[in-house]
Amino acid sequence: MIEQKFLSTQRLKIAYYHGGTPGMPKLMLIHGNASSSKFYLPLMERLAGEFELVAPDLRCFGDTEALPVDATRGLRDWSDDLYSLTHSLGWNEFFLQGWSMGGGIAMQYAIDHGEQLLGLILEDPLSPFGFGGTCTPDGQKLTPAGLASGGGCANPKLVQAILDGDREFLRSTLNDLYFKPPFRAAPEWEEIFVDAIASTRVGDGMYPGDFLSVPQWPGLAPGNSGICNAMSPVYCDLSPIADIPHKCPILWLQGDSDLIVSDYSLADFGALGAMGAVPGWPGADIFPPQPMLAQIRFVLERYAANGGSYREVVIKDSGHGPHVDQETVFAQALTSFASQANQ
Repeated sequence: MIEQKFLSTQRLKIAYYHGGTPGMPKLMLIHGNASSSKFYLPLMERLAGEFELVAPDLRCFGDTEALPVDATRGLRDWSDDLYSLTHSLGWNEFFLQGWSMGGGIAMQYAIDHGEQLLGLILEDPLSPFGFGGTCTPDGQKLTPAGLASGGGCANPKLVQAILDGDREFLRSTLNDLYFKPPFRAAPEWEEIFVDAIASTRVGDGMYPGDFLSVPQWPGLAPGNSGICNAMSPVYCDLSPIADIPHKCPILWLQGDSDLIVSDYSLADFGALGAMGAVPGWPGADIFPPQPMLAQIRFVLERYAANGGSYREVVIKDSGHGPHVDQETVFAQALTSFASQANQ
């Protein structure tokens, strides 16, 4: 049985789902931005016989205590929160899976506590060089100040829909961007997933974060607090994962039709400018789309060259959330990886 629990750690009160089979390998599932652990409930039901499972809500999402995010620490607020949870649970050896921003947090956790990990599963992850503001596979910034990244880059219509409780806008976002159309979750799950997006906490230090107005196109640079600023390349650099001493095997699972984590992301100003969606784009020579997939591959190749190992699996007919829109294929890849890594 999967049940929601609450645990007050040294850092905050964390809500999490727990289930699966005690004595089996432990697996922690980390959700992404504008979501919550509820997105993992169907997968947890499927994997319950293979693992003992924990899926926490990150701070500013779901039912976990809504403390502000210090963006100047990159993703470390969340990594430290998760360590306080694993310490309280007595989890010293486990598999860690992270989706989207959660994939970035999982990489940060590996940098901070890699000795605990049996394996790392990255699902359509945040680039190791953050979201927005970079232009080359090795993470070169467009400007030192992080132009076109941070709190000002969130979709203002999504922010307003969360504030207003506009479920139909959130439903459209879910079905158009999180999954590959024409996939639709079963109606009861769709409502739960909309609830999860709606649980995102909007406000100072939370979603999306503050920003600075600057003269260069598109006129936005990151502030220093809140969720989206924590993913700015000014503060977020996960490339040191390539140099950690304890290198667990890594599985990278990527939906082939992801519109968010892509070399041509619909959430990136370089791509939006190129397609004419944001006027004034200065051109690809000055402001190319962020090559997110190339950046992930660049860092994972360095990880492998330094003694680690990784495998990239592209999941067909899948969007940004293959653990939902291609659940069977995703679960098979994950369990096969864990079985091999645990031998």
